[in-house]
Amino acid sequence: MGKFSCYALIAVEIIFIKTIWHFVPNLTIGAPVIKSLRKHTKAYLDCHLMVTNPLDYVEPLGDAGASGFTFHIEVTKENWQELVERIKSKGMRPGVSLRPGTPIEEVYPLIESANPVEMVLVMTVEPGFGGQKFMPEMMDKVRTLRKKYPSLDIEVDGGLGPSTIDMAASAGANCIVAGSSVFGSPKPAEVISAMRKAVDEAPRIV
Repeated sequence: MGKFSCYALIAVEIIFIKTIWHFVPNLTIGAPVIKSLRKHTKAYLDCHLMVTNPLDYVEPLGDAGASGFTFHIEVTKENWQELVERIKSKGMRPGVSLRPGTPIEEVYPLIESANPVEMVLVMTVEPGFGGQKFMPEMMDKVRTLRKKYPSLDIEVDGGLGPSTIDMAASAGANCIVAGSSVFGSPKPAEVISAMRKAVDEAPRIV
């Protein structure tokens, strides 16, 4: 993410950060970048951790100024309660993500807990590398979540852009992560604004 890209995204008030270490082989952004960004913006900094040990990163990301901390259900089935509590104690908003092959039912306990996650991220590509094709079959998970939890924040990540945003928004996703379609555009802020408009104008599932 270059200097121009950072400031273009700051202009639209939200930045989704992929923090990747051990769960997948590709490294992107860590706590030092979050700290640097926080010096220049009050934007919501949402961190998606594809790691095997997310508890180790709660304190450094919280101290760096992260706003949201999303972990994967696949590696936290035994300790998610402690993780959610720690995330909230550092002033961050907890979210849970699931890979395309993970049944949606696995996140229900985290949503229905007395101390719940506040967002569910449905991966629409296999996590790890950008530029993959959007998996439309994942919209069944989004629709299921939206019908079961009408007020839940539902995020989608992977292959999102002008040609797929309407599909995601109409399924019930209200938080959109886009990488290649934004950074590959000469006008990234305009791409983000157009996708935000699609979400705002999508028909509501009731």
